Formats: sequence, C-alpha cells, structure tokens
Amino acid sequence: MESKQNHGSPKLFHTITFGCQMNLNDSERLAGQLRTIGYEITENMEQADIILINTCCVRESAEKKIYGKIGELKRLKLVNPNLIIGVVGCMAQKDKDKILKKFPHVNLVMGTHNTHQLVELIAKLEESREPVLAVWDQAQRLAPDVPTVRKGKISAWVPIMYGCNNFCTYCIVPYVRGRERSRPLEHIINEIQQLGQDGFKEITLLGQNVNSYGKDSEEQVDFADLLRAADQVDTIARIRYMTSHPRDMNDKVIETIKNSKRICEHFHLPVQAGSDAILEGMNRGYATRYYRQLVAKIRQAVPGASLTTDLIVGFPGETEDQFQETLEFLKTVRYDAAYTFIYSQRSGTPAARYPDQVPLPTKKARLNQLMTVQNEISLAINEQLVGKSMEVLVEGPSKNDDNTLMGRTRTNKIVLWPKKGQEQAGDLVHIQIDTAQTWVLKGRLI
Repeated sequence: MESKQNHGSPKLFHTITFGCQMNLNDSERLAGQLRTIGYEITENMEQADIILINTCCVRESAEKKIYGKIGELKRLKLVNPNLIIGVVGCMAQKDKDKILKKFPHVNLVMGTHNTHQLVELIAKLEESREPVLAVWDQAQRLAPDVPTVRKGKISAWVPIMYGCNNFCTYCIVPYVRGRERSRPLEHIINEIQQLGQDGFKEITLLGQNVNSYGKDSEEQVDFADLLRAADQVDTIARIRYMTSHPRDMNDKVIETIKNSKRICEHFHLPVQAGSDAILEGMNRGYATRYYRQLVAKIRQAVPGASLTTDLIVGFPGETEDQFQETLEFLKTVRYDAAYTFIYSQRSGTPAARYPDQVPLPTKKARLNQLMTVQNEISLAINEQLVGKSMEVLVEGPSKNDDNTLMGRTRTNKIVLWPKKGQEQAGDLVHIQIDTAQTWVLKGRLI
C-alpha cells in the first residue's frame, strides 16, 4: 500500500479507543510500535494513513457504538483507498472474522493476544494488500514489552498483569483477555523508574485483578511485594492501582498500604451487588458478611481512606427484595462514590443464558434509585471535608475555564480552585476546601 511518506510527508496514524484503562494503555503501546516504523500521531482522522479502533465488548451499548464507528470509516476508505483500517482489542478477539465479512473496508483484525505484533502485521498488509486476521485463541506466553507513547505527562498507566481467572458469570473479560499472566517484577519497577526520570508524578498499576499478581509466576512475589518495591521509587509522588477483587484483598496488602509513603489512600473494591444470592449467581466468591469485614479492616488500618465500588443492577433473576438488599448494603457501607451499571447480556457468558432476565424498564428504574441513594451519600461524605486542607496533584485547567485549575486528592477526589500564582500541572499543592458537591470539591490555594 502506498503511503504519504513516498511523497515526502510523514506517515500518520489515528487511534480511537473504547473501554477501560487497560484499553487506553494498549492504545499507548500500539502508538509506540507505530512510532518505531516512522508513523506520527494525528488527531485529524481525515489525514491518517492508519486508523486503529481499539474496541471493548463489556456492554452491548459499546459494541453498537463501535460497529457504527467502523461503518462510518467506509467514506474515508473511498476517498483514500490506501488507508489502513484496523479493528483491535476485545471485540476483535470475540468477533474475529465476522468483522471482515461485515466490513470489507477493514484491513486488519487483531486480537488482544496479538497486540505486540502490530509492526509485523502492518508490514504484511503493505506487502500483500490483502486483509489480515490475527487472533490467537489463547496467549501463547506473556507478550514481550513494546515501546509506549504516553498521552499525558503527569500520570501514567503501568500494566502489571494481563488476563483474568475469575470467570464472573456476567463478564466477557476472561474469554477475550485470556488467563492471568504476570509481568516480571523487575520489568515493572524499571518502567516505573523510567517514568519518574521522565517527569511523571503518578502511576497507576493496572490489572483485571491486581490482587492476583504473581500467582502464576515463578518469582515467589505477590501484589504486596510489588507495592512495597514500587513505593521505594522516590521520583514518583503517588501510586494507585486498579482493579482489586475483594475476594483476594488480604491483610498483607492492607498493611503494606498502611505503612507506605506513596501509595494513595483509595480502595476501589467492586462489590457488584449487596445480595448474597445475587453474588452467588455472579460467581463472585464472597458474601456480604466477608465484604463488610474487609471494609472494617481497611477503615481501621487506613483512617480517612476513600472507598469506591462498582454495582450492577438487574442481574438475571434479581427480585425487588434482593435489589432492596443492595440499597441497604449501600446505606451501611457508605461509599465515597459508586460506578453503577445496568446488567448487559454478553453472548458467550453463562449469565446471558440464565432465565428470568430482568426487563429493561425495571433495570432503569432500579439504577435511578441506586444513583439517588449513592449521590446523597457521596455528598454527605464530601461535605465533611469542608474546612479541611487537602494535598492535590495539579492536572491542569478545568474543562470549562482556563482560570480554574483541576486536580485530585490522594483519595481520588476531584478538586477545583481559582488559579493563583504559578501552579502548573504536576505540582503538589494544598487546597482549603470551601464547598462540596456530589462529584467535586471546590476551594482555594493556601
């Protein structure tokens, strides 16, 4: 395929990313590979020689949106027949050659286990001019590390493992991401050290279940060991991690966080439901009693820590009484914030075949009730912070006002304040909290 470089101008690529933080990091690693063969990023899709759509298939709504976007790209292909269009990631893994059949203008379909092969697949495309399907059913091994082009300059994602062994009945991730594979501890720490040298202030350790780190490794290390090693990198100011499975969060991890200097006091523990019957149907591997005890341990060990969660309403068979159990659970645990979702049937998962699927209007009504309760709790918790001084990492101007700065506390709360002096992105400042809203705190520099 002929490219612009043949005419003296640089080759350009554009990425469109759907889904989770792992997908966002995958896109950074795709960009890193393309840069090694002379491609530069462009925000203007119309100018691109390569367009990669990094896909998600966790919810049906995401799939519909992605299929719509793939269809839209046909017009660009008509204008530029040499344009390479690639569909990569989780939906590519799940739907494989179906995408090529449905969208003849797509050149490349690459699964989650093949991400590190992008350079050789592009070379194959340019040589053969034939569509390429590269989707391994399972990862043959831990993929080699590849170059990364970070989107930001303050915070960075660092994957510590890939895949998931949990097989929650509603979740497609183990089927499209494969079984758990941990990166060597030395590779992770080297990446963190390099990020510190490059000026990054904050890193987030990524995994589908970070608490399982090391279980598949011969190194005899676990997640607490990794946290302790990362905490020794003194060029990094803050360390975050996601996501933790409550079943595998243990005393050693809690104690490590308690005694650390750089690990943020924020625990994201997706509970998914507050009914034991629903948790069993989800195959979550714990009951509400265990979860409450875990929360109590965390709050005793790390006072002032924030606690957030994920919740799904309308799981197959969920009765009104079981939903009310979740509401009561929410009121007693009192999360700082909750990410709430309507259950979405995913073909290929056990729950998609369960009887007693909950009608969509019922799911929507329950979601609204859940959000109302949680928003009241979030506001009440944030109001307790009024009058306090909080350390905030400056991220930059707010979306709506260049004279207002935005940043986050160690507990992952968003803070806005009027710009005063020379605060810059990456600075650690102290903000006096004057007002509180459900999702944001407002204050002034002190």
